[in-house]
Amino acid sequence: MRDKIDALTQNLAQTIVGKSDAIRLVLVALLGGGHALLEDVPGVGKTLLAKSLARSLDGKFQRLQCTPDLLPTDITGTNIWNPKNGEFSFLPGPIFANILLADEINRATPRTQSALLEVMEEHQVTVDGVSRPVPTPFFVIATQNPVEYQGTFPLPEAQMDRFMLSLSLGYPSEREELQMLQTQADGVKVADLQPCITLAEVTQLRQLCAQVRVESSLQQYILELVRATRQDEEISLGVSPRGTLALQRATQALAFLLGRDYAIPDDVKFLVPHVLCHRLIPRGGRSARSVVERLLRSQPIP
Repeated sequence: MRDKIDALTQNLAQTIVGKSDAIRLVLVALLGGGHALLEDVPGVGKTLLAKSLARSLDGKFQRLQCTPDLLPTDITGTNIWNPKNGEFSFLPGPIFANILLADEINRATPRTQSALLEVMEEHQVTVDGVSRPVPTPFFVIATQNPVEYQGTFPLPEAQMDRFMLSLSLGYPSEREELQMLQTQADGVKVADLQPCITLAEVTQLRQLCAQVRVESSLQQYILELVRATRQDEEISLGVSPRGTLALQRATQALAFLLGRDYAIPDDVKFLVPHVLCHRLIPRGGRSARSVVERLLRSQPIP
């Protein structure tokens, strides 16, 4: 299974230059059983990373280009009348996939965004009172532009809480951008990528991640960090218990990706900004990341 992880990482690195941390975080969300939110300015490779991951997995991929006129039934599917048998038949939407790319998710209306709430948590879709499970494994990777707000609808707190972690690719370094220019003509395209891991192997990897040991002292460290967000004067909305569980699952997945069967405090410290920042609301226009980093410095490391 270690060879499979290495092959998947190398596959993504062929199209995403110099973003090893971003690749690792997306894999943490995938193997931790969560979902990932990519927040960054246009043109830095958010959609490219999502499509590269989908091409690397031997599963069904669907892309959802979110727009203000998108309806909930455009995501979940709907019942249509079949005149041949005189009954309604269910026409599944793009949500019935293994990898769903929700591109520019904040351009969809709140009503449409809410169509993702149930499936991201319970892995099922309810239409006209009938619940239908989505394929397993099921992974949502969403992108949004935090700079351009015209014609967008900010994700509500309940929606943000469904994402295990959020990440930003950032601009490439001068050396990395030069490498992009030099390999533009003969570089590897997304369409050239071949699947390197099966759905059954992803499920197996998730089970192995869940077996990674987290000592009680490290669990207490996670708990104190989360509870500090609920008591801090600079935070108006702290992290939910769902966030506590997400931080532990992400810690287990990161430790597994790094070749360990046990978690250490450095795993938690690396993940805290990505798992907690998008779940809390700071007061007075403060930066969520700066508040979380201050809380990290204030908590004793086990």
